[in-house]
Amino acid sequence: MKKSLFTIFLFLLTGFALQAQSKKAFSAGEWFKFRIHYGPFNASYATLEVDETSIQGESVYHIKGRGKSTGLLHWFFKVDDNYQTYIDKENGKPYKFIRKIDEGGYTKDLEIDFDHSENKAYVFDRKHDENHTYTTKPNVHDMLSAFYYIRNNIKNDELRPGDEMRLNLFIDDENMDFKLRFLGREVIKTKFGKVATLKFRPYVMAGRVFKEKESLTFWVSDDANRIPLKIEANLAVGSLDADLDSYKGLKHPFKIIMN
Repeated sequence: MKKSLFTIFLFLLTGFALQAQSKKAFSAGEWFKFRIHYGPFNASYATLEVDETSIQGESVYHIKGRGKSTGLLHWFFKVDDNYQTYIDKENGKPYKFIRKIDEGGYTKDLEIDFDHSENKAYVFDRKHDENHTYTTKPNVHDMLSAFYYIRNNIKNDELRPGDEMRLNLFIDDENMDFKLRFLGREVIKTKFGKVATLKFRPYVMAGRVFKEKESLTFWVSDDANRIPLKIEANLAVGSLDADLDSYKGLKHPFKIIMN
């Protein structure tokens, strides 16, 4: 199992996008914690955190994603994943992406620098002490920057069921084209109360990880935050569920239906 539950979780978050700028959905200080279940197991947790720093003389958001196995799963398949991205505060494009993972003994330690003017990705593989250069697609994103770019660009009021959206990704050593369909609006129950949400289904590659092309469904809050609240996935073996467990530092009020 070379893709951990947290790695799959990040893939789910990156599968939707819009083009026009909308109200900013987040700011420094935002923090999320998710509980991830694999079948009957409380398998792991994941956190996402936004800080501020500077890189290449520019003030940027430094976003950190961590995933760690817990409970019974940790005894037979230890997961400890560390993802980081540095993104432009205005357009959301990534400057640098870090992926350091240990998933059941399968490890990677990559640092990727993006040159958007030349459409290049410079990948340093620390594990093998190797440097590689790849050509990327225009407006490319990494797994983390994509999620935050998307949140800033969803125009809630203009979405219609059946709308399809795309985003260019570069992951490790390859370009990927993510496509997602907007399914509609739905009120769901969360640990915080009932929340109005936007429901999406990304297209994924069936086979080793996912059971079918339309194996994933996820919900984000239908408010200015666009918070990821719930994910359901039918995997090639078993099923995965993730739910928002706690949060702090939201830029906008979290709209909860009080009835």
